[in-house]
Amino acid sequence: MSHHIVEVKDLYFTYQDGTPAIRGVNFRITHGESVAVVGANGAGKSTLLQQLNGSAVPQRGEVRIGDFPVTRERLKEIRRTVGMVFQNPDDQLFMPTVFDDVAFGPLNWGLPADEIEARVDEALTKVGALSLKNRPSTRLSAGEKRAVSIASVLAVSPDILVLDEPNSDLDPRARRRLIELMKTFKHTKIIATHDLDMVLDLCPRTIVLAEGKVVADGRSLEIFSDEQLLKESNLEKPLRMQEYPDR
Repeated sequence: MSHHIVEVKDLYFTYQDGTPAIRGVNFRITHGESVAVVGANGAGKSTLLQQLNGSAVPQRGEVRIGDFPVTRERLKEIRRTVGMVFQNPDDQLFMPTVFDDVAFGPLNWGLPADEIEARVDEALTKVGALSLKNRPSTRLSAGEKRAVSIASVLAVSPDILVLDEPNSDLDPRARRRLIELMKTFKHTKIIATHDLDMVLDLCPRTIVLAEGKVVADGRSLEIFSDEQLLKESNLEKPLRMQEYPDR
């Protein structure tokens, strides 16, 4: 099975108040790609990502993960393949302790206790948060919550990693550690972010959304060099690509 392939065909999604969020989106992401999804606030990034693991299901069109369409009946298989890191860590951390949060997925798979313990330790070590293992989840800083939410996804060893604004609330050192961690994840990565410099570090390909539509899909460097496209999409060049006047 082609588990690592993500395909979106003519996808539409409208909020309950009638506001269109996704309008006719199409793309295909193959095994091992690292792809950024960028756009201004309200462009539809988070809503699009939620379609990829079944947090929301298509109202029209289709999302396929490998051989399976994303439907309510397929959620178990889809979520075993697609690990989702939500924009707000509090949406993922709801157990009494950090250990319980990171162990939640493996526990629901019915894994033995010793393997669960090993997975928790490994995932927390990867994000530099092993010392938080027995800490109550409610007593974490914003950056610590972000690290633990990522660990909770890594613990289930997904084939596809989907991250919504993963570096929000992170200080510069934690941001750099996250980037280095993401470089070690060899399977498919889909990252929604406003941090275009991080995109240059991680994602050779970028999809640009505006008003729920794909307005560009291609090499990140080419997209970020298109000043007219960036202006029309309410985006700015990554800092490292901007020219600063001599002082």
